Amino acid sequence: MRTLIQALRTKELRNKILFVFGIIIIYRIGSFIPTPGVDYRAVQDCVASSSNEDFIGLVNLFSGGALLQLSIFALGIMPYITASIVVQLLRVVIPRFEALHKEGQSGEAKLTQYTRYMTIGLAVLQSTTILVTARTGALFNGLCTKPVIPDGSVWNLIVMILIMTGGTGLIMWMAELVTDKGIGNGMSVLIFMSICSGFLPKLWDIGWGTNGSNGDWTKFGIVVGVLVVILVFVDFVELCQRRIPVQYTRRMIGRKMYGGTSTYLPLKINMSGVIPPIFASSILAVPTLIAQFGKSDQKWVQWINTNLADTTTVWYIGLYALMIVFFCFFYTSITFNTDETADNMKQYGGFIPGIRAGRATSAYLTYVMNRLNTVGAVYLLFVALIPTVLIMALNLGQQLPFGGTTILIIAGVGLDTLRQARARTEQFQYEGFLLEDETTTKE
Repeated sequence: MRTLIQALRTKELRNKILFVFGIIIIYRIGSFIPTPGVDYRAVQDCVASSSNEDFIGLVNLFSGGALLQLSIFALGIMPYITASIVVQLLRVVIPRFEALHKEGQSGEAKLTQYTRYMTIGLAVLQSTTILVTARTGALFNGLCTKPVIPDGSVWNLIVMILIMTGGTGLIMWMAELVTDKGIGNGMSVLIFMSICSGFLPKLWDIGWGTNGSNGDWTKFGIVVGVLVVILVFVDFVELCQRRIPVQYTRRMIGRKMYGGTSTYLPLKINMSGVIPPIFASSILAVPTLIAQFGKSDQKWVQWINTNLADTTTVWYIGLYALMIVFFCFFYTSITFNTDETADNMKQYGGFIPGIRAGRATSAYLTYVMNRLNTVGAVYLLFVALIPTVLIMALNLGQQLPFGGTTILIIAGVGLDTLRQARARTEQFQYEGFLLEDETTTKE
């Protein structure tokens, strides 16, 4: 609150905050504008009668509920997130991408351009898939038989695909505006607001009740209490660091002496962030999506609907846990290359005290990262499985408004935005420097 008050007192920061709020308002308005060619009343009836807790539910969460309403912003920013992750993974496969990454700012600008192109391509693919599944009723788990797209002609579908793709491009542009002219990362801020738009009403429904059913304020209090405790725990873990000391030798360049300083290499406990739960839930949702196109009396369809469609089954929990652990190690090994870090330290004359530069440093960093990833995987499992435990313990069904992914995103985006706001606020405060100068002068 102190940071927010100080930011609002400064004209420049106040304008940045108001600009971010303006973009958020436009984004939320676009989430409720239906795509031309959609029967809005039929869509509302289908949304009320269905419950998506699979990959479609995850995408709908990130879009702020715009996906199931088939609005112009139905895709949200998921195509951009997917494209960003794919470009990062392609650095391991395509040497050109790795070379661009090492070039610095110019190379990153080129990778960003590739990411934008891939975002548009994925938007075309995903919008086509969404419209096809909406026509067949699979988008609403087959629980709605109303024609949400009355005109199924090819020309009408092409126009709808172009509008949804254009909406994704507009969201991407607005997110970059927030990053350049506002506070915080634009994509993260829009994800945060999308999640909160559906998170808070569902949380209130536990106590107040929905569709004429009575709520339970005792369960509401338990859920809120658990949520606060988990958020505090997540904030604590996300701020934890394993600091590896690094010493730089002195070097004579021309007539000047450089180096001789001591610093540290900060390593987070959870280096992979929110990626493992997203990947795990997305992969486990694929069999459920495939089963929706099969016949309900087939054995493999019945097995998938029984064991993988419900998030509280033993099969789902076991596979979910294994995938989280796997992606925690896999994604960290891609984003943090120990060999590259050791080579950079050696190039600039840096070394870890007691460890030789080069291969020994890389082996030591790998050893430390494996230990951190083990703790990080256990931490992610705890946060990701807490919602499942609450559902089973309190018999909430599908009413629980948050999941492990939701908690990690809310805490991570909140911390990152607060850091940036605090850093920019300190640029306009000179009282501490003036007091120090006065004290030094008197002494």
